[in-house]
Amino acid sequence: MTGSLHAALGTLGLALALAAGSAVAQAPQVGTQAPGYFRLALGDYEVTALFDGYNDLSPKLLQGMSQGQIRALLARRSIETPGVQTAFNAFLVNTGKQLILVDTGAGQCIGATAGQLSANMQAAGYKPEQVDTILLTHLHLDHVCGLVDAQQKPIFANATVYAAKAEADYWLDPQALAKAPAGAKEFFKIAQDSTAPYVAAGRFKTFTPGQSPLPGVVEAQLESGHTPGSTTYRFTSQNQSIVFMGDLVHNLAVQFEHPEVSISFDVNSQQAIKSRNAVFSAAAASKTWVTAAHLPFPGIGHVTAIDQHFQWVPVEYGPYKRAAKVPLIE
Repeated sequence: MTGSLHAALGTLGLALALAAGSAVAQAPQVGTQAPGYFRLALGDYEVTALFDGYNDLSPKLLQGMSQGQIRALLARRSIETPGVQTAFNAFLVNTGKQLILVDTGAGQCIGATAGQLSANMQAAGYKPEQVDTILLTHLHLDHVCGLVDAQQKPIFANATVYAAKAEADYWLDPQALAKAPAGAKEFFKIAQDSTAPYVAAGRFKTFTPGQSPLPGVVEAQLESGHTPGSTTYRFTSQNQSIVFMGDLVHNLAVQFEHPEVSISFDVNSQQAIKSRNAVFSAAAASKTWVTAAHLPFPGIGHVTAIDQHFQWVPVEYGPYKRAAKVPLIE
């Protein structure tokens, strides 16, 4: 074989290799995220976190410290561009007999960055019509708008919706809407419109302190402040518990280290601070699982107490059910 033929073949091989490499490098980008669900085994129960979407909140909404102090805390844990990304998390609890949804996300009320609950629920292996119970931590729009579609039709055709009586009395009384300040009327109307189909069908029910919407299945605790009827829900199975905190916390970077910082959405900021401290302290002492509607997805973790402050310890991604004995490497 002549030297010129060797050279020609070498050039051809190089060209083919470059072409192959170029083809791989030019693969189209996918442009979508993984489905927004995360599963946790809790005794005999299955808990599924569902991502409905997000929006950006301005640090100016946080109150109780100077903006300089708040922004310094934010700089340690997040990037403000231009606001702090705040998730809308909802949670399914499958007891084996019931499929219970805690909160429903912002639905169509926020815009393009929300309304992903149903799609992510189906990606997680469930359908909206399988949900038989919905527990609302409170009636702000980013918790109730997911009850209905853009035509105000119920999304959860077979579900009964529960909320604390104090919460329903505050938001759903027609006289409350009439008396509300002009800037707040929209939020009262959204709460009323979102729950209306369930009220009309006799599938909206309330409970009072000391009562449980599902006796023997869930414990409800009034933790007022953020709203008059803000409620936490505790599920327990095989001596394992999880507490759904709702909106007791909005910001990871600020409100664990400084639970005395409130947010302008609080109806009674001082009571909200008391409720946050009480629930954080109990969760840290018991080492129970907790969830939060607005912490980074999946919003599941533990609270620890360190030197008069609290810290959020998020759940780690891993197998759905841990092995009975996990090898310890020392």
